[in-house]
Amino acid sequence: MNNEINYTKINAETIDSWVKDGWEWGKPISHRDFTEAKNGKWSMVLTPTKPVPKEWFPSLKDKKVLGLAAGGGQQMPIFAALGADCTVLDYSEAQLESERKVAKREGYQINIVCADMTQKLPFESSYFDLIFHPVSNCYIENVMHVWQECYRVLKSGGLLMSGLDNGINYIFDENETRLCRSLPFNPLKNKELLDEMLKQNEGVQFSHTLDEQIRGQIKAGFKLTDLYEDTNGSGKLHEFGIPTFWATLAQKI
Repeated sequence: MNNEINYTKINAETIDSWVKDGWEWGKPISHRDFTEAKNGKWSMVLTPTKPVPKEWFPSLKDKKVLGLAAGGGQQMPIFAALGADCTVLDYSEAQLESERKVAKREGYQINIVCADMTQKLPFESSYFDLIFHPVSNCYIENVMHVWQECYRVLKSGGLLMSGLDNGINYIFDENETRLCRSLPFNPLKNKELLDEMLKQNEGVQFSHTLDEQIRGQIKAGFKLTDLYEDTNGSGKLHEFGIPTFWATLAQKI
């Protein structure tokens, strides 16, 4: 069944529609936010609510940074304000358009690449100093490929910062009050589930295990150096303090 549809194309079009409708993760930062970042007042997220610890970041001046599936004009402008040499890769044209608009508004250069991270990344090996990868693996079926490609394009000692969905959201109904699905959650192997997601304009999403998400990084060659959990930021699961996301810091060794 997974050969019958181009699910990443569906997801790109779905995210474009979300951005048009005012999606939270498609709203670029303001000029004020950019100016404050240049003056040292900034934060950014990999998951819905918790800022990434400042101690995770090296000095960013002239560092080559890849925003992987990180379009939207939220994090990459901050990296640019801090002096990084930025590249952003995303398959959503709407998300990339936000990057173009912010870069033009603030007068900085950024390499904008429209590509699909399920394919080989269009960069040479050992090129980047840091990869910033907010929650997006939930939109792809094979996570291991991403870790292997991240490892390839990072320099020795380079850092990978990742936001990861732990799958809990997929087992509840939309009101987060009723347990209604089992894991793993994979619409490509369940036509009824696929039809439901497409009807609700949710794209094609996937749950992934700790083995895939965190052990996968280690198997790709990374050294895991730190992590934290986060919630949805709203809703029943958040109210009960149930973590639904991880964020990890890993280093190419």
